[in-house]
Amino acid sequence: MSASGGARAIIAALLANTGIAATKFIAYLVSGSSAMLAESVHSVADAGNQVLLLVGQRRSRRAADQEHPFGYGRERYVSAFVVAIILFSVGGMFSLYEGVLKLGEPHPIENAWLPITVLLIAIGLETYSLRTAVRESNHVRGGQSWMAFIRRAKAPELPVVLMEDVAALLGLTFALAGVGLTVLTGDPVWDAIGTILIGALLVLVAIVLGIETKSLLVGEGATADDAAAIRDALRAHDLVVALVHMKTLHLGPEELLVAAKVAFRAGATLEQVTAAIDELERAVRAAVPSARVIFIEPGLATTPAVGEARLSAER
Repeated sequence: MSASGGARAIIAALLANTGIAATKFIAYLVSGSSAMLAESVHSVADAGNQVLLLVGQRRSRRAADQEHPFGYGRERYVSAFVVAIILFSVGGMFSLYEGVLKLGEPHPIENAWLPITVLLIAIGLETYSLRTAVRESNHVRGGQSWMAFIRRAKAPELPVVLMEDVAALLGLTFALAGVGLTVLTGDPVWDAIGTILIGALLVLVAIVLGIETKSLLVGEGATADDAAAIRDALRAHDLVVALVHMKTLHLGPEELLVAAKVAFRAGATLEQVTAAIDELERAVRAAVPSARVIFIEPGLATTPAVGEARLSAER
């Protein structure tokens, strides 16, 4: 995923959530609906999320230095993890607290037309934000299902925005149902139930995003397709007789580290091996442009790592 594509989705979501948060909070002050208050906090949290994602993208572009020789690409993972754990959890726990409090002390909704109008407008704006995120995701999703894309994407911004927007639309639906049923039945308990559902939804999304971004922070290797392309590039050289082993690690969404040990043809001179290593690095970068940090070490073909196929010594 290009950073510009992710930034477009983030900015669209930020603009939508900032406006929505302000109108929801006004509607809460006028109506007293706890579901509207929960949705206000939800939108504020979402806007904060997008700011963090933009900050993470900006900080990740800093050049490598002595303290961080592989650069700052993982700043984007850190920002996504903070979004998942802190802001979503804070929003979810606040909504749960407010809903339980409203159950104990229910009070009627005043001027119900205002929160209902605001919620309908918010649904339209969130739908636009989700549409933008879906369009940007389709540029990089390929043939993957949406679940596979969220689980396997190395760039965290689009999956985060996608899940935020889906959670926002579901939360708005819960709030609209809570307010609507309160107006129809005259029982404010429905408003409290809608608030509790919003809180439970946010906590669930926080858990899912936390699990996925934790995996990126710990360190994930290349995708199966990229790993296969790298292996093919390494094995295609005339002097290479075996790929002893290979390790990959994402230093950031668009920066991959490749470390490989390869066995060269017997009798190859030092100059030939050195030239071959340079050619292999160029071949790997051509096959997988994100492979920017490459270490290739000569090794013996007699001790291949488990799972690494060997080449025949005869070409």
